[in-house]
Amino acid sequence: MRNSIQEQKINLRKIWRTTRQGIEETIRIQASLEICAQISRWNVFQDSQVILTYLPFRAEVDLRPLLKECPQKNWIIPRIIPATHEMIFHAYVPQMLVQHPYGMEEPSPKLPIVEPKKIQLVLVPGLAYDREGWRLGYGGGYYDRFLNEFCGVSLGVTFNLLLIDHLPHDSFDLPVKCIVTEKGLIDLRD
Repeated sequence: MRNSIQEQKINLRKIWRTTRQGIEETIRIQASLEICAQISRWNVFQDSQVILTYLPFRAEVDLRPLLKECPQKNWIIPRIIPATHEMIFHAYVPQMLVQHPYGMEEPSPKLPIVEPKKIQLVLVPGLAYDREGWRLGYGGGYYDRFLNEFCGVSLGVTFNLLLIDHLPHDSFDLPVKCIVTEKGLIDLRD
């Protein structure tokens, strides 16, 4: 049985997914490039060597220019296992990407697994974020479970249009420590 927060999230996912899809492609591309530039200038990024990121899906912020600009970083990409709601991590090897049944690209399971404890920085996708770091994800809980065990810095990645004042959150949700949009980076760490 769903609680009222879960119902609110379901409704907000529909709204924010439609809003994000409505961003004109040229604006989305330019905003993605500016977000990549914001991240590349950030001292935490510059100091991190092992970085978990994602590949864009359904009009998400495209961070691939950052991966191309910084090949010296050890880029890690998740592979999701729906049956267990787990994420497994592999090095980013463009020639070894496969399509997940959900439609997104992910690493081939043939690649060696990267231990999560090696990850220093995670770039977290989301439909929307609020100014306190709470995230509206896609409902699978993959990143929430990962962030619960993660000791590094989490950076929420979103378009400025999808940075809102308040999002509902459950007791098991975890806020990110920082947020980046094309307008700038917000550090929420104490």
